[in-house]
Amino acid sequence: MTDNQLGEMLKKMYMNSMEAIFFIDEKGGIVGMNPAAEEILDNEMIGRIHSGADGSFCQVCEGYTDEQELMSCTKCYLDYPKGDFSSFQVYLKTRGKGNVPYAASYHTIDETRGVRVLMLLNLTKQQQTQEILQRTNMLKYVIKAQEDERKRISRELHDSVAQELLSSLVDLRVVKYMNVGEDVLKKLHQTEVSLTRLLDDIRHLSVELRPAALDDLGLEAAFRSHFKWIEKNYGLLVNFSAELAAARYNSEVETVVYRVCQEAVLNALKYSGTDEVHVRLCEEEGNLQLTVKDYGLGFNINDGEAQGTGLGLYGMRERVELVSGQFILRSAPGSGTTIQIRIPLNQGEVNAP
Repeated sequence: MTDNQLGEMLKKMYMNSMEAIFFIDEKGGIVGMNPAAEEILDNEMIGRIHSGADGSFCQVCEGYTDEQELMSCTKCYLDYPKGDFSSFQVYLKTRGKGNVPYAASYHTIDETRGVRVLMLLNLTKQQQTQEILQRTNMLKYVIKAQEDERKRISRELHDSVAQELLSSLVDLRVVKYMNVGEDVLKKLHQTEVSLTRLLDDIRHLSVELRPAALDDLGLEAAFRSHFKWIEKNYGLLVNFSAELAAARYNSEVETVVYRVCQEAVLNALKYSGTDEVHVRLCEEEGNLQLTVKDYGLGFNINDGEAQGTGLGLYGMRERVELVSGQFILRSAPGSGTTIQIRIPLNQGEVNAP
């Protein structure tokens, strides 16, 4: 490659680069910039620079990030050109976008004339991606911690509290056969009924917190147990069908599907005005798919006046999106409601322990 060819290519790179390039003299004045750099500055500032009225880069810069501050002017890179400024973050006042973070590099290209080059790459998209990733990871951590705590409390209720109550019930029943008065027997019977009801409530609470069947046997078994309890206690008939190719899936996926179904059936019970719900769990086209459908009252999903707080729907959608799934809600007044989720499966999610 000849010098002319190299020079032509460097010129094209300078003019067409997505990176903003500023040439700065030893006094901090801007002596040249490429089109990407001009897009950062407002027109008034560009006019002052080109006219020579004010070329100070300090009119643009809001400071760079060091070990102490997000935006600092201490030991400014313009005043300390011999420092290590090969890679750092700087904030600039931009045209119509406020303060924007840039990845910067700053070094001398002409020692004799004191000319240095500042090259900038907009970090807004990368920072937004990092924030989304951090928020997603934090939400996953919170949900996992919540499920772990539910599991711990559920096991404690089942293995400790429920067992103690059961032991007390046995003792009461033994006392009933002892030589005691009629009044005592009557009181013992009342206490036995109360303890039996309390024991049932604790067992139900234990299952609602975290069903052992979900961890030990998987989704289908957990669903059948839950729907049987729903029908017994609330009279809601759940027509359930399962067409699964695998017995178990990734624990996170199983938890999401179970919680979404639990919330969807509860919503149908509370708001649909019907006594029957259809639930289908299957694998289709590489997705684990759950459909919960009722033929009840329905609602207009666009008017924001659905019964309840709406937090249940939001929570369902959020949980599904955390496992890269798709949440679909269909409803209309008088036409019932359908909630469907599709979660893509990979090899690591099938037959997981």
